[in-house]
Amino acid sequence: MTAFAVRHGSARQLAGTGTLLRFALRRDRLMIPVWIAVNALMVLSMPSTLEGLYGTPAERAGLVRQMAASSSLRAMVGPVFGDSLGALTAWRVGIYAGALAAVMSLLVVVRHTRDEEESGRHELVASGTVGRRASLTAALLAAAVANAVLALLVTAGLAGQGAAGALALGLGIAGAGMVFATAAAIVAQLTESARLARGLTAAVLGTAFVLRAAGDSGTDGGTSQAFGTGGGSSVLTWLSPLGWLENLRPYAGERWWVLALLAGAAVLQGAVAYALAGRRDLGMSFLPTRPGPASGRLGTASALAWRLQRGGVLGWSIGFFLAGVVYGGMTEGAAGLVGDNDNARRIIERMGGQSGLTDAFLAAMIGMLGLVAALWIVASVLRLHGEETSGRAEPVLANAVGRLRWAAGHLVIAFGGAALIMLLAGLGFAVGYGRQTGPVLAACLVQLPAVWVVGGVAVLLHGVLPRAAVAAWGVAGAVLLIGWVGPALDVPRAVLEVSPFGHLPKLPGGSMEWGPVAVLTGVAVLLVAAGLAGLRRRDMTT
Repeated sequence: MTAFAVRHGSARQLAGTGTLLRFALRRDRLMIPVWIAVNALMVLSMPSTLEGLYGTPAERAGLVRQMAASSSLRAMVGPVFGDSLGALTAWRVGIYAGALAAVMSLLVVVRHTRDEEESGRHELVASGTVGRRASLTAALLAAAVANAVLALLVTAGLAGQGAAGALALGLGIAGAGMVFATAAAIVAQLTESARLARGLTAAVLGTAFVLRAAGDSGTDGGTSQAFGTGGGSSVLTWLSPLGWLENLRPYAGERWWVLALLAGAAVLQGAVAYALAGRRDLGMSFLPTRPGPASGRLGTASALAWRLQRGGVLGWSIGFFLAGVVYGGMTEGAAGLVGDNDNARRIIERMGGQSGLTDAFLAAMIGMLGLVAALWIVASVLRLHGEETSGRAEPVLANAVGRLRWAAGHLVIAFGGAALIMLLAGLGFAVGYGRQTGPVLAACLVQLPAVWVVGGVAVLLHGVLPRAAVAAWGVAGAVLLIGWVGPALDVPRAVLEVSPFGHLPKLPGGSMEWGPVAVLTGVAVLLVAAGLAGLRRRDMTT
């Protein structure tokens, strides 16, 4: 009877999981495929790119020797464990693919757990025949499905380089995604705010990247002996799940036992999340939000918007400044790494312009940060959508606050925050590189019109088609994919110019062209105006 009761109780707690899983996959039918496509294309395009850059074994062996001598580049992309095209692919994009899988996973889990509770929708769902842990299980299963599809695509696409290495890399990327999916599940039990849950899990991911970078910068991956034969890694690297992915070593004598670390961490964190979920009331958390003042500094809609978004502004600002410092410090080493490789030089010049190699590298790295800033502005603009659909905007608008005034508070932070983080990135470059402070700052700020265009698209979608507002993530993902992969694949210029970033002048080193900058700024203004006009005329959604 006891065993039957336990089984029966477990079944009741998972009742409705299948229905909730289908609903979650239906809601994310756009977001998940975009994340998978961007990640998979980044990985699968790399072998052909590397073959064009380093076509002979001698060139690849030279790359490995140069990487061993550059601590700053090892900090960014990790050490090289082999000179085959498969090993170089795992080295070049493995860590970043794992990080993208982690971001996708944490967004999916938080969206279908804490977001649902915060908006009140889960309370309606839970009033039916739905088990206590069904929503958490459905969210983790949705993340597992997304990561499994990504692993399948990576494994199938890289099988030509070696089936074992392709399987190891695919499983490693999916494993890293699930580690952070279960980490997000724990954080979602601890906090009352979905925004805070996403921020804290992202901070854990950032810490994992920093630990791996610090560990890799101090070892060349071949001189230390730890955890087996064939070289080892720093203790700091082994403290990071991204370091585990790196030390799986696809195409370089796979360490299959490292997959047990990823699987064990995911299972253990999942168990903790399930235990916490069973010990709290619906809508509550173990770290309740501290009540804030209802007047004074929060007496206006703009002040409320700042209060809601200040944590994100601070986090992104710190991240962009540190990224600028790191990329700036890499500049001299990267120029030496390219050396006389004409193919590598051409890719950097396609990304950063036809000026000297150092200026082209700086322009390329600044352009990459501009692409990432597009993700910030979409997230910040869509905060409007979250406030509206959760019902929190309704009490604000019930007072003497118009829709445009309410929206303006968030949009000032979104568009002004983009300017702030790019300015801080420029200061970081100046600190890391130590030269060309003025030109580097100008190069960072010239990215803003393109960033604002992407933000304008998000405003337009929210204002005119609120149910399709999440498609703004697809726009940002497409822009990121074109800017990241397009130059490496030497796609036609017409394809690159589909992205607003394809029209910007290549600074520093290139000539300033005010025409495209003015046109892009005008397009951004028109998109925002059209979005606000739509918001003013349509019904509010819940």
